[in-house]
Amino acid sequence: MSSQAGAARGPGMGPGGRKMPDLTTGPIGKTLILFALPVLATNILQSLNGSANAIWVSHVLGEAALTATSNANQIMFLMLGAVFGLSMASNIMIGQAMGARDEATAKRVIGTSTAFFIVVSLTVGALGVYLTPHILDAMGTPADARRDAIAYLRVIFSAMPFMYFFSYVMMAQRGTGDSRTPFYFSLVMVGMDVVLNPLLITGFGPFPELGIAGSATATLVSQTITLFAMIVHLYRRKSILVLRPGEFHLLIPDLTIIKGLVLKGLPMGFQMMVTSLAAVTMMSLVNQHGVHTSAAYGAAAQLWTYVQMPAMALGAAVSSMAAQNIGAGKMDRVELVARSGALYALLFTAVPVVLIYLADPWVLRAFLPATSPSLPIAIHINSIVLWGFIPFGIAFIFSGVVRSTGAVWPPLLAMIISLWGVRVPLANLLEPSLGAEAIWIAFPIGSTTTLLLAGSYYLWGGWRKARMLPTTPMATEEPDTGFGQPMIEEAEAMADAASRAPAKEEAKG
Repeated sequence: MSSQAGAARGPGMGPGGRKMPDLTTGPIGKTLILFALPVLATNILQSLNGSANAIWVSHVLGEAALTATSNANQIMFLMLGAVFGLSMASNIMIGQAMGARDEATAKRVIGTSTAFFIVVSLTVGALGVYLTPHILDAMGTPADARRDAIAYLRVIFSAMPFMYFFSYVMMAQRGTGDSRTPFYFSLVMVGMDVVLNPLLITGFGPFPELGIAGSATATLVSQTITLFAMIVHLYRRKSILVLRPGEFHLLIPDLTIIKGLVLKGLPMGFQMMVTSLAAVTMMSLVNQHGVHTSAAYGAAAQLWTYVQMPAMALGAAVSSMAAQNIGAGKMDRVELVARSGALYALLFTAVPVVLIYLADPWVLRAFLPATSPSLPIAIHINSIVLWGFIPFGIAFIFSGVVRSTGAVWPPLLAMIISLWGVRVPLANLLEPSLGAEAIWIAFPIGSTTTLLLAGSYYLWGGWRKARMLPTTPMATEEPDTGFGQPMIEEAEAMADAASRAPAKEEAKG
């Protein structure tokens, strides 16, 4: 099908005349929040899952086991960060094609991305299983946590292909404007993982007693089952994201799209890898101060995940909204999306920071026993580090908007400077005189640097002229002011109304 034929369907029309979510019309603030809420709920579910795992590991297996999972999880986040850029590039390409009503291009992106992710995920999983001990040794994992960390991380690497593809499919759905379906399936996945975790750790009933490997095995099983269930659901709903007989030739890579995935995706992946490598480096510095400090850092980091989640959800929302509006040629709305996102990030990051400050001694006891010598260390870490997530959250919004055009190098350079030019060197420079205190101080200083760099490029950089795909926006009758009715409802919720008024929709197209 040609792009003109796709456009002829009218705004938001999908396969078979099904109505698709449209992020290029409606009130900016309301649409942004409605899109971000399912993303936030998904992030909360995944973090609650990680926290539940940490609680079981720490209380059943001890602080050394918690240190093992903290070290292994840094590697897992690094590997997920590596694929994030490719997922994000695919998300942006799909979003720009959908905004331009170019279904043919969207389908080519989906086919090429699917084949690409299968190859990448299997390769990373196989290499990771083999290299696990060497990776942990390079991190300086404490000796009393090394064996557990190896057992845990090897199973995690076995689950990596399914985790990669699950992440890709969720991001692709958000590119089409659907943030709800990923939430529903994340709910299923997390529920399954939370139930299986204690059963496989302790060997309750007929389940094998796997110890720390049981926690990772629960992740493997839940990710695999949920991924296949989600793919079946997309086929049943006739989603644009799945290939049907007659479309499998789209799995043959399109070199233009591969070039875009690599040249645009790798810098975004490098940005996540730079962040994760900095976290691994900081973890290595923390490990030098003993298992109690490492356990305190791991417990505090559990709370930091929740603090970052609103900004991350808003960042995903502004990227998807901006990509569709860029594809539609509505740069005025892109600017409004950025401003609204930054204000919401300021508000919704500050609230959890204040709440944790007020409740810190009690919430940390979920991860550390009340008598643990790590508990006061964790409280002190939070008193210094937490506030730095506020500027980082705002910077995340600016970077998300900039990346949605295809301008991917400036956010990467800003992150490299703030983390590897400020945070890590500052921690190393001050540690001989301040000890572990230098590590905690470096966090907010690095985050403030990130905001200064990201904000400056947003205001004065040339990102507004960049594009990810050579799509032509569908002509619009008049500019959208951002005060109309929102069109954020999920595709399946709108399908009946679309089918009842095909003539009206064709007229609009």
